[in-house]
Amino acid sequence: MTKPGKKRPRAAFGARGGSRNEEPGEGGVEEAVAFIAEQVGALRKLAERHRLDVLHYLLGMTKLEADEHLRLRSRRKLS
Repeated sequence: MTKPGKKRPRAAFGARGGSRNEEPGEGGVEEAVAFIAEQVGALRKLAERHRLDVLHYLLGMTKLEADEHLRLRSRRKLS
């Protein structure tokens, strides 16, 4: 606990890997989105192999969304 009038020192931005909502040991948002994109790609192939057309389509849209999220985050970092 700190004394009144004294501020606690702040951790450096990104010291825990990003967001305050992350549990210790979890990766950041980018790692989560990359993992989702990878897994959805595999599921999409499975859906295609079994001719599950609607699932194949929806998983494709999910993959596009994840890839777009990663692309926009990396673009912001370059700016």
